[in-house]
Amino acid sequence: MDKIELKPQCVFEQFAKINKIPRPSKHEEKMIEYLKKFGEDLNLETNVDETGNVIIKKAATQGYENKKTTILQSHMDMVCEKLVDVDIDFTKDPIETYVDGEWLKAKGTTLGADDGIGCAIQMAILADNTLEHGPIECVFTKDEETGLTGAEGMKTGFMTGEMLINLDSEDEGQFFISCAGGMTTRATFKFNKETAPEDSFFMKLSLKGLHGGHSGDDINKKYANGIKLLTRFVYMINEKHGVRLASFNSGRMHNAIPRDGVVVFAVPNNVKEDIRVALNVFAKDVEDEFHVTENNIQFNLESCDAEPVMPKTTSDNLIAALQAVDNGPYSMCQDEALAWMVETSSNVASVTTTDTAVTVVASQRSNVMSNLANMGNTVKAAFTLAGAEVTQGDKYPAWKMNTNSELTGIVVDTYKKLFNKEPKVIGIHAGLECGLFSEKYPHLDMISMGPTLRGVHSPDERLLIPTVQMVWDHLLEILKNIPEKK
Repeated sequence: MDKIELKPQCVFEQFAKINKIPRPSKHEEKMIEYLKKFGEDLNLETNVDETGNVIIKKAATQGYENKKTTILQSHMDMVCEKLVDVDIDFTKDPIETYVDGEWLKAKGTTLGADDGIGCAIQMAILADNTLEHGPIECVFTKDEETGLTGAEGMKTGFMTGEMLINLDSEDEGQFFISCAGGMTTRATFKFNKETAPEDSFFMKLSLKGLHGGHSGDDINKKYANGIKLLTRFVYMINEKHGVRLASFNSGRMHNAIPRDGVVVFAVPNNVKEDIRVALNVFAKDVEDEFHVTENNIQFNLESCDAEPVMPKTTSDNLIAALQAVDNGPYSMCQDEALAWMVETSSNVASVTTTDTAVTVVASQRSNVMSNLANMGNTVKAAFTLAGAEVTQGDKYPAWKMNTNSELTGIVVDTYKKLFNKEPKVIGIHAGLECGLFSEKYPHLDMISMGPTLRGVHSPDERLLIPTVQMVWDHLLEILKNIPEKK
């Protein structure tokens, strides 16, 4: 099969350049400098705010001067996930990509198309002086993936446009006009480690091969959560034989479903073979349970060297809390038109162990802010009862649907004329920066769109190449049809 051509070339050229620049969330300094130089080299007005957001302004082409100013917006940071056997330093090394059929993929890491492809589309528009459009403001926000802090820190007045097109969606032909709000809950168990009981046998339980994925967009797809699977087994053997945890490590990003993990624990020496047999049974049960969504679950149990363990009370409470805490969809939307969409959910995202503490991070989402608060309280209560110190933050608002959106009408009409088919206009359970923009700029008419992505926030992230051309053609048509100022 011949490799598919990367079109539009101008967009994929920009994307290739972006993927040479390290841009993990909270480490976007090189990307900020790159964008600043990019705008200045084009002799375009370019500014960086105190948070690190970049805006590049391009004047209207001749005959379009009276059009409303359109904001094109993407986030510059990326989720940096990799397979366990891939050697990469995301703060220094480029993302290596390859074409597989109609898909663009990365070699064992996240691709960075979320939201690098949105940035590339904006940059291609800024660089092309043959296009027809009104005044444009291209906005590149920082640190979207770990709390939307770029959008949160943006001051009113940084953007001046009246219509905003967010380029951070993942399904071509689907246009999003609302999103979930979210928050993060952190629970910390503090302790002084101690020597394990005499006659203890140490074991290391590892898990890999899970699908992972985005904790908002993929939360309803019945992918296994690595933390919850590991906990289920440890909880079972703790109830029967007694376990002393030495460490529990799984997950990395607050907005990703954990794909792997390792637990080190001690059990009485005389039950070690019972543990091995129990894992064989458990692994088979889990394989049957997730036979549709997970076809590469890999458990491994081996002996390991002795090390200090957590106090029994801490070990028991941590295991119980992780077993009890809500994970996955909690409720579905009540509106009939959105009954298919998750309304409220929680994702146990990471567990990290040091010599003196274990920290658990879970993220909650809801399209209804009162239910978001309730979900946050539910998770907080589970960890508080277990004796953890609990903090909550990184809260961002939901984006409510605008039933009188002029921009939505333009987007839908131009799509039908271009492609002779009906698009979908829907909401999304994931968080978008549009929620924060709607608070700071209540006058903004907004919509979110983008090419088709799959496996985001995981090493399986991939971009459907033909949809980039479709989004490009559509976006150019939208810009030509933006209404004039009143």
